[in-house]
Amino acid sequence: MRTAKSRRRLVLHEDDVGMCHGANAAFFELTKLGVCSSGAVMVPCPWFLELAEAAANDPQLDVGVHLTLNAEKSHYKWGPLTAPSRASGLIDDLGFFHPDVATTRRHAHPEAIEAELRAQIETAYAAGIDVTHLDAHMGCALAPEFCDIYVRLGLEYRLPILLTSTIAAYTPNDNLVGVTEDEHKKGVDAARTAGFEIFDSAVQTTWGRPRSKPVEPAYRAIVEGTEEGLTFFCLHFNAPGEIELIEPRSAYIRTEEYDLFRSDAFRDWLHAQDLDIVGMKPLRDDLRARLPSRDAATAKGIRVG
Repeated sequence: MRTAKSRRRLVLHEDDVGMCHGANAAFFELTKLGVCSSGAVMVPCPWFLELAEAAANDPQLDVGVHLTLNAEKSHYKWGPLTAPSRASGLIDDLGFFHPDVATTRRHAHPEAIEAELRAQIETAYAAGIDVTHLDAHMGCALAPEFCDIYVRLGLEYRLPILLTSTIAAYTPNDNLVGVTEDEHKKGVDAARTAGFEIFDSAVQTTWGRPRSKPVEPAYRAIVEGTEEGLTFFCLHFNAPGEIELIEPRSAYIRTEEYDLFRSDAFRDWLHAQDLDIVGMKPLRDDLRARLPSRDAATAKGIRVG
């Protein structure tokens, strides 16, 4: 039976909201069905404004900013809001974000990274989104070269950030090849010192699942394997439509995940588990109750920006 105060807390989170209409449609539907507790929007992406309009009009939507520094698709691209020069290291020859994290880590200047991430947060607020948290598309903002910026922006805007105690516990770490535990620990220690709650683990969509393999057992195993503490489940729900053109080889993973979570049988099973499905908004409210306001922090000499 699910308890009122389980020792297992699970954030059912949709990444890549705003990337396309199908991602938004899935987020709206699954939030209403109670199987998506938060999402994060990619502000530079083409369908950001649809999401922003909905979030501004629906306080039920728990929306953070999916800080975006890469455009990984082959023919569907986006670029920085700040229109930086090539010298910034943020963009490729055509002015889009680099397709992979390693290239961004090698070339992007921290000053350009901070300006771009700040612009994405400010644009989300300006569009009417009551931002609940920050996380990182492809994990790029968590990289050692940029993690201090990530923590600092979370502190300045008084928003929870997604960090796990170890890099091994951050399952979407395939884009952070080569990052050592010692490098990761520096960011985690800074975040803990600042007052952030650190996630015990982050798990993700079953990207390696072949089309022929049933989807439900893999997701049941992930949920059942959730350990005590606070877990972030990075999901990538997408309603069918344009995603099959954007991501032809793996679109089925997103659409089958969406179909699974909207099915009555899986939803009933999920809600019967001994865990608490939590959103990011309560975590933000708890953080803000513990952190000083920006003005108060400045008066006390705490650096917030």
